[in-house]
Amino acid sequence: MDGYKPEANFRGKTKVLNLDNYNGELDVLPEWSFDGSSTQQAEGHSSDCLLKPVGVYPDTTRKRAYIVVCEVLNPDGTPHASNDRATIEDDPEFWFGFEQEYVFTQNNRPLGFPESGFPAPQGPYYCAVGSGRVVGRHIVEEHMDVCLDAGLSITGVNAEVMLGQWEYQCFGKGAKKAADDMFVSRYLLHKICEKYDLIVDIHPKPVKGDWNGSGMHCNFSNKAMREVGGKDMFMAICEAFRPVHKEHIAVYGSSNEERLTGDHETQSIDEFSYGVSDRGASIRIPISVPENWKGYLEDRRPASNANPYKVAARIIKTVNSADVSV
Repeated sequence: MDGYKPEANFRGKTKVLNLDNYNGELDVLPEWSFDGSSTQQAEGHSSDCLLKPVGVYPDTTRKRAYIVVCEVLNPDGTPHASNDRATIEDDPEFWFGFEQEYVFTQNNRPLGFPESGFPAPQGPYYCAVGSGRVVGRHIVEEHMDVCLDAGLSITGVNAEVMLGQWEYQCFGKGAKKAADDMFVSRYLLHKICEKYDLIVDIHPKPVKGDWNGSGMHCNFSNKAMREVGGKDMFMAICEAFRPVHKEHIAVYGSSNEERLTGDHETQSIDEFSYGVSDRGASIRIPISVPENWKGYLEDRRPASNANPYKVAARIIKTVNSADVSV
């Protein structure tokens, strides 16, 4: 990821290595470097930034290729200021499920929208099937297949509330692995869309007016939530989010105020709430949880353009601060 703000962009280049019987081992891959002055991560007079391999995935869009996730380091080997992955206090007992919403766009309009005006109002598009109700399914399913072949933990896809809007879900155990999978899945979606001349728009409010925005809802749990549980525990965790609402919003993506308005299945960005099966709340308690008060919670505030490393790190910090005893 580069150093652009408010959101970083994907960057990538190809390195050819002659390795005997290579099967995705991380420890045999060398560090590399790149010109940080071209990515807003260094000055021209001292432009080298280091690439530290931290994850490997088969690149099923190419022959004999792998995608190598890299952290950006300073020349002295310390994490670069843009390296959000290095800041996570990772805990394998935390599980995350990201719900990535996005919109296919072409010529600055969502795919399926007429050249002027708008399609029929929202209603028939969510989880729909049939021409006129969904567009881009072949790309969505190609992306899902490529991700699954690469070993990414994609757990589902569906058409969303606005025409041209889709969602996929990505699950992972441990914050870094979950966020790595999320980032690689985004990278592959952008790459696949190149050949269709489409843009993947992850702005949280891609179309102004009476149209749903795009989020990256984050489902989360730790071992105690899954195995010990209890209503008091879940209430304490939910309440722990209340005093740090602004701190969460600060790392949940830019322009999120355009999406979190209190309408279109959102809570206002200035308010915090939680409730069972409430998609208009900041934190939704899934309907299955009160059966025995075990399971997970859904933070509905992260925007579609949010950085999953920042989201996961902030959630871990808040959950760990909750006044619970197990």
